Amino acid sequence: MKSSNEKGAILVTGTSSGMGRACALRLDRAGYTVFAAVRKETDAQALKTQGSERLKPVILDVTDLESITSACREISKQLDETGLKLVGLVNNAGIGVTAPVECVPLDELRKQYEVNVIGQVAVIQAFLPLIRAGKGRIINVGSVGGKITLPFGGPLCSSKYALESLNDALRMELRPWKIPVVLVAPGSIKTPATKKLETDSEEMLKRFSPDAVKLYGNAYRSFVKAFHKREERGVGPEVMAETVFKVLNAHRPRNRYPVGPLSRLLPLMAKWLPTGLFDKLRVRLFGIAKERAVI
Repeated sequence: MKSSNEKGAILVTGTSSGMGRACALRLDRAGYTVFAAVRKETDAQALKTQGSERLKPVILDVTDLESITSACREISKQLDETGLKLVGLVNNAGIGVTAPVECVPLDELRKQYEVNVIGQVAVIQAFLPLIRAGKGRIINVGSVGGKITLPFGGPLCSSKYALESLNDALRMELRPWKIPVVLVAPGSIKTPATKKLETDSEEMLKRFSPDAVKLYGNAYRSFVKAFHKREERGVGPEVMAETVFKVLNAHRPRNRYPVGPLSRLLPLMAKWLPTGLFDKLRVRLFGIAKERAVI
């Protein structure tokens, strides 16, 4: 195995739990110096107990430009002191908002885009000079939801569509510098966020008007229940982490890497099935075919 100086440094965002934490620990074990971005000091301390001295937590909130700037300054300083180069950026931070489009609270929709879209671009803009200097590569963590849209998944899926489009633009724009830009697209990954799904959905329902609850309450709960079951049957976050490691070490990485159950099948079905038939399939797949109400 190469030394950490030979391996270089990687920045991974959203490492407090789930896929981000799995990526940070996997890359640490592989010999990289890993800047593991978290929003809270408690998460930073927890990470330190799980990794080697190469794992270096850093406070970074993707929705806060001042936080991003501060983290970039801190990482640049450490790179200068050690002679390391930033050879990879893994944009993993993200949240998932689910709700009917008719009644999703607009502040929640804005938050969805601030984290999953605007925040990703902000981090890329801040760290791209270091990636260019290190002849590194960028990995954006999207979703199978960047190819298909689920009922009640409009906020989340549309943000992943947007990220996938930005990823494609960036990939073409950075060709002159031979900087690979790769999208990793998980589907059904079992993480701690899976356990929060039902609690979060009940909190969301509290923000619906009484009429909206009558219209969508039963169907929304059925969707959440079915979605939760599918995520619980998903692969562990270490599978996604292994894919990220593979991308970072591939001589010529592919443009897109699906990960997990249904990550290939659902986009293929979306491509070949008539839209009306695929709509019916998605509605049935998530248990809401019969859950309709009227005022």
